[in-house]
Amino acid sequence: MKLYIKQKVFSWGDKFRIYDEYKNDMYYVEGEVFSFGKKLHLYNNSGEEEAFIHQKVLSLLPRFFISRDNVDVAQVIKKFTILRHEYIVEGLGWTVTGNFLAHDYEIRSGGRTIASVSKHWFTWGDTYEIDISDDADEVMAICVVLIIDAVIAQSDNNSASSSN
Repeated sequence: MKLYIKQKVFSWGDKFRIYDEYKNDMYYVEGEVFSFGKKLHLYNNSGEEEAFIHQKVLSLLPRFFISRDNVDVAQVIKKFTILRHEYIVEGLGWTVTGNFLAHDYEIRSGGRTIASVSKHWFTWGDTYEIDISDDADEVMAICVVLIIDAVIAQSDNNSASSSN
């Protein structure tokens, strides 16, 4: 199944719309504006929360938790590597590798691809295509993509502020 994440350009806080290849709305994401660390809520079209993402603050490397029904079910951790970026998803046994700066990467479990992600360039706001395997948990795959986007955005903000 292909899903698309579209970030709203002019919004207060993080707001994302997630739709299928036929432009049917599937999910939406809202971030908490005044919070310590990144916090995102993933809702279905009925307004029910599917997952909650929260960042562990004061961590050496980026670490995020994914909660469902108020229970932490997975952690996404950026691994310390020298030449390449890599993330692990504890609780699911997933790894994430690829070219994160180009927003082109894969979520894998063993030798199996869970989802592949690519960024659509030259669009108004960021748009990501996620191709999720039919038997994968699409909510968890979306959460991992949202977390990686948050880590990249924080890194970009830190780079911009340190160059001023």
